[in-house]
This record gives sequence, structure tokens and C-alpha cells, in this order.
Amino acid sequence: MAASEKRQSKREALIKAGVEEINKHGITGFSIRRVAETCGVSCAAPAKHFGDRKGFIAAIISYVNSQWHERQREIMDRYSGDLRKEIVELSVGYVQFLVEHPHFRSILMLKDDEFDNSYHKLRGELSSPTQKLVAAYCEKVHMDEATRERKQYVIRALIFGAALMFDNGEMEYCDRMIENVRYNIDREFDLA
Repeated sequence: MAASEKRQSKREALIKAGVEEINKHGITGFSIRRVAETCGVSCAAPAKHFGDRKGFIAAIISYVNSQWHERQREIMDRYSGDLRKEIVELSVGYVQFLVEHPHFRSILMLKDDEFDNSYHKLRGELSSPTQKLVAAYCEKVHMDEATRERKQYVIRALIFGAALMFDNGEMEYCDRMIENVRYNIDREFDLA
């Protein structure tokens, strides 16, 4: 394995361990020392890859974003040209992503005073495509600004609500219930 591949592999291992660290201990309890220990590297290794703690956390959030963006591209390519279908399928895909990757969801839902604007921007990249598609669709069908804001709120509430209900067992995570989520997101665009 080439040196650059080894470095990238170690970097990714640190990021994955960092995801688990945040999942277990939250941002305030995040320990670079524990992450390094989990990966069997010195405490200096994370600093070599990410600089400081904030750089490490930003890299973790960017990693989560890249995982979602990959799946997102597949969905958007599949439904390209049908804006409403893109919104619905992207929203359903986001629910599935959140349910299937609970350790990523914990990072997306972080609320911590330590987070500065760059963290909020990084985290916001995950849901911004859905928001942009909803805005484009509302404009295309001549919905006013208040309606667009309401649609964005309802779609986001459906996404995060469904993910939470699946996760806590309130709804069974199965094809029938995913279809229910799909139906309700699509139906929202038939309502005024």
C-alpha cells in the first residue's frame, strides 16, 4: 500500500472512530485521546491529520455529508427531470439514510454552543438539496412564499419525524411504512 493510501486509510479510520466517539459521548465529551486509542495510534496522529479538535469535528461532519451526497446523486440521477418525484424520493432516501445510519444522525442532530457557523453550514448541506428542490417546485407551480415556507417545514418535519419514529420503534421500519412516508410527502404537494 502506498504511503498516501495508508495515510488516507488511517484518516478514514480516525473519522469513523470519531463518529462513534460523538455518538457515545456527544460533542462536549468528545475525546481525541480516546479516538486515537481506539485506532491504536498516538495522540499526535489526529492532530497530524486534522489540526485541532474543531478541524477533526469538521472532517467528521464532511465525511457524513459525503456519504449522503453519494446516495443523493444516485436518487437525483434516477429521477432527473421530474422535480416533484425528485423531492419525494430524495426525502424518502434521506429518511432511509438517517434510519440506516443512526451514528450519522447523532452528528446531524447535534446542538452545542461550541459549534460555530461553519459547523452549522456543514451540517446544513445535508438537507439543503431538499429545501432547494421544494423552493424550485413551488416557484414552478406558482406557489407564494408563505406556502413554500410551509411546504419546507412540513417536508422536513415528515423526514425527521419519520426517522425518529422508525428509530424509537414507534413505527415499524418496513417497505409498507416507507411507502406511507412516500405517500404523505407526495400528497403534501397536492395541498394548498
